[in-house]
Amino acid sequence: MNYKATEIKQLQSLLKKLSYDPGPIDGILGSQTQSALEQFQIDNNLSPSKELDSQTYEALQKYLLGYQEYTIKQGDTLSKIAKDFNTTVNSILTANPNISLNNIKEGDIIVIPYNFDIVDTNIDYTYDILEKDLEALKKRYPFIEVSNSGKSVLDKNLYSVKLGNGPNKVFFNGSHHAIEWITTPLLMKFIENFSKAYSKNKTLRGYNPRDIWEQSTIYIMPMVNPDGVDLVLNGLSEDNPYYDDLIKWNNGSTDFSKNWSANIRGVDLNHNYDASWELSKEAEALYGITGPGPTRYSGEYPESEPESKAVVEFTRAIDPRLVLAYHSQGEVIYWNYMNMAPPESKDIGESFSEVSGYLLDEPYGITSYSGYKDWFIEEYKRPGYTVEVGKGVNPLPISQFDKIYNDNEELLLLGSVI
Repeated sequence: MNYKATEIKQLQSLLKKLSYDPGPIDGILGSQTQSALEQFQIDNNLSPSKELDSQTYEALQKYLLGYQEYTIKQGDTLSKIAKDFNTTVNSILTANPNISLNNIKEGDIIVIPYNFDIVDTNIDYTYDILEKDLEALKKRYPFIEVSNSGKSVLDKNLYSVKLGNGPNKVFFNGSHHAIEWITTPLLMKFIENFSKAYSKNKTLRGYNPRDIWEQSTIYIMPMVNPDGVDLVLNGLSEDNPYYDDLIKWNNGSTDFSKNWSANIRGVDLNHNYDASWELSKEAEALYGITGPGPTRYSGEYPESEPESKAVVEFTRAIDPRLVLAYHSQGEVIYWNYMNMAPPESKDIGESFSEVSGYLLDEPYGITSYSGYKDWFIEEYKRPGYTVEVGKGVNPLPISQFDKIYNDNEELLLLGSVI
């Protein structure tokens, strides 16, 4: 079987979580990864081929989802089941809200979460991984709500996650730009850490998620541009309906991994919102933009793309008080748009700057037109922010993830209550 490098990286990361040493997470089935596969095969009564054959791939799949279903047998207790599967009673109760410690019945089928986290933060984070992780998190933490809030050009789902039931509504999104995909695992890891702390009734950076749950409703769209992210991470597939156009738009190159920000039609989604869109269009000539391409092409008209249109419609449906749009890079927070931001926006931005260590600033030039936070500020006259994580050249290496997450976890928590 032929596997993408991103799939192999995911399986290497999984082997590492399962205490098999695959060596570097590099997307290559080298000798160390083969040795790890062989030991996994032996431990799971599979033919020790050292290859990622179909049986081995299937055996690994259940671990990718982070849980298995179990039929309760006579004499079982939750404590015994938890011990047998090296997990905790609380994890089982959280995943199965219909049972209690002293109320399990023989023949009932329950979900048993494994004792490791779902969201990997050491791999390229594709749309397929996003889908699997959302399914797994929903099984493990059934109190979260996962919805499909629109479709991409290539019919991928634009997923949104809802945490909380309080009146203070906020909206966080990531990966408007394809090469800025590192913002997706950032938001996904936040969803997982928040849900884990909520289920255990523990604090997170001094915040109580159960208090936040009652006070606020957090909406998160982790990947606004799934077609573009997959183009960057998995490359151009020959069956892509825009195959010839994409090569032309990319100056004849089939390598989209280092420069492609746009969606699959060559439109920069963060220049496709109805906020000084005409000025963005006029500025294209200054940057040598003549049509679809890797970046800064604003489209034929505002919200011409299904992704930006879906984000606008979702925003209008939830009516948030505050939004955060995650991008990379620069370690900077942009807070204003045409001096339309309300007076509280700068004060809130200064608080965000304090907890993250990021500079609070205002954009200039073409970057100050037709972005999502610009549209939100103009439409609602409420606080909206673009948060640029990390430093360096996009796409940022996944090795920066731990610092990025550490810088932003409290910002996300503060953003949900401030």
